[in-house]
Amino acid sequence: MLKAICLTLMFNSNPNRCILLIDDEPDLCRIVKITLERLKGWKILTAQTGQDGFTIAQTQPLDLILLDLSLPDGNGWEWLQTLKTNSVTRSIPVILFTASDPTDPNSTDNLGGNSADIAGVILKPFNVLQLADQIITQLHW
Repeated sequence: MLKAICLTLMFNSNPNRCILLIDDEPDLCRIVKITLERLKGWKILTAQTGQDGFTIAQTQPLDLILLDLSLPDGNGWEWLQTLKTNSVTRSIPVILFTASDPTDPNSTDNLGGNSADIAGVILKPFNVLQLADQIITQLHW
């Protein structure tokens, strides 16, 4: 019995975490949601536009926002600034979740002066089975 409890705790570390994924790809959102909920027991909320994500972020207690840089209602940098200048959402860590590498100086999505506002970057494509570990590492959970 004790062994089963230890294994459950190992696979479901921090089961009370709540993460918001803002990404306009519904299949990707579904895969991330199912994987993180099953592997870690985290609650995953999804939004397909920056506005929907911002609304959720203002009304739900969140531990993290995964933010795509390409959204149908504005670029992710604009939504990042909206999140970071709002008194309700500014303290929520944001990890960029994007196909374009913002650390590449030649990228159109280059970090520029925004690096202080983000907790990390996860590049697409990614290994869905390693996603939780990437989040844990970048946030030091």
